[in-house]
Amino acid sequence: MLRATVHGKVQGVGFRAATVQQARLNGLTGWVRNAPDGSVEVLAQGRTDALDVFLSWLHRGPSRAHVERVDIVDGYVTERHFKHFEWR
Repeated sequence: MLRATVHGKVQGVGFRAATVQQARLNGLTGWVRNAPDGSVEVLAQGRTDALDVFLSWLHRGPSRAHVERVDIVDGYVTERHFKHFEWR
């Protein structure tokens, strides 16, 4: 499981839609949403290798984004298991 917050120019640049696409391409489930502070929050579930590829992509984002940093929430646990990846 991966819980992360992406900071930088990540709202208004298609970041959520591109995140959904990347997550689905990697076979991940979970969600992505805009945060009030201008960051984007992500929760992803899936195979470790797929999460690693997805995390690498989060550090770049789509072409119109400018990612400054990605904060990982260590030890995040949820009992919920998602059926697909969606934006909120």
